[in-house]
Amino acid sequence: MRKTCDIVLVGIAGYGEIYLRALEERGYLTWIQGVVDIHPERSTYYSKLEALKIPCYASLDEFYKHASADLAIISSPIHLHARQSITAMENGSHVLCEKPIAGSLAEANQMRETRDKTGHFLAVGFNWSFSTAVQQLKKDIQEGQFGKPLRGESLVLWPRNKQYFQRSNWAGKRLGPNGEAIYDSIANNAASHFLHHLLYVLGDTTEHSAKIKQLEVELYKANPIETFDTCALRATTEQSVELVYLVSHAIDSTMGPNVTLECEHATITYEADGNMHAVFKDGTTKSYGDPEAAHSQKLDVCIQAVLNEETSVPCSIEAAYSHLLSIEYIHRSIPTVPHFPSKMIKHDAQTQRTYVHQLEKNFLSCYEAYKLPSEMNIPWAHQPITIQIPENSYPYE
Repeated sequence: MRKTCDIVLVGIAGYGEIYLRALEERGYLTWIQGVVDIHPERSTYYSKLEALKIPCYASLDEFYKHASADLAIISSPIHLHARQSITAMENGSHVLCEKPIAGSLAEANQMRETRDKTGHFLAVGFNWSFSTAVQQLKKDIQEGQFGKPLRGESLVLWPRNKQYFQRSNWAGKRLGPNGEAIYDSIANNAASHFLHHLLYVLGDTTEHSAKIKQLEVELYKANPIETFDTCALRATTEQSVELVYLVSHAIDSTMGPNVTLECEHATITYEADGNMHAVFKDGTTKSYGDPEAAHSQKLDVCIQAVLNEETSVPCSIEAAYSHLLSIEYIHRSIPTVPHFPSKMIKHDAQTQRTYVHQLEKNFLSCYEAYKLPSEMNIPWAHQPITIQIPENSYPYE
């Protein structure tokens, strides 16, 4: 067994700082062989990295001209994930790439081909999927402890202010300057975990998520972005399990993530800052702990995989594929996102938030009923767009 894991970190501001903090807490900062960022001075860790004489490079290609790494951590904008992950694997590194896996299905397939050719693992940073809680829950579902899954849902109401939507030149964008897919939205970024989670725990194996056969989608926005800040959808899996997903940034108070999965013999629930637990129809319970508390377990899992010379991880391309597929088909089918009615949109000068009047109440009602806004006779809601997913949409099988 190896003693150390040489690391290159791509992107050291934004989410990259969470990785730096986790590495520092574990005493692993000296394992970093280099960082990649075009504006490294924006990171609060910049002076600390300088003091440790950790070199900074403008590109990943430049890093590999001078050094090597066992593990590349990709924490860069969405449209760079594929190219940088491929570069890392081709240069001998395993990869932990932040979610989403890539901007497009075509890019994800290129990443999968490179992974298979090089033999390196490619982990996708959906936090919960690496947690002990979710791995045990998924095992119990697969073993039939709860009976047949019937339906599930998640609710995430996370306010975001003006600064969030202006945080970068790709925030809220559909496409990049060269036409590359970005699709930055609440469903592909901040709350992407909780669509992926429902699909992941219903997958047939540890490495797979449930396959989607149909989507019913309602998109809305209150903020001036190209994509959407509010999403309500129902995904129907190939096993006919219906999953309702209700998320919004156009909110003035925080709620969630809340997740429910109903099965024949038990209901599994999670509410923010609590434990995920199953309640059986006979009144018995089983607790899995809080998967949100295991935020950096993905890093530990990947480092241990390198040290133990393992090439499989719980959440790779196959596990992340259903989420990515849903995002791409949503944008193919709904090129223009409607605004909420102007009379419902409010602005808070102090918090710099743009939000929709009573949206929290509306979405909570939807969550309690397993329904979309259009099915609740909410005045501003429009009929969902129904998207059929072709049977041959999963190329890895």
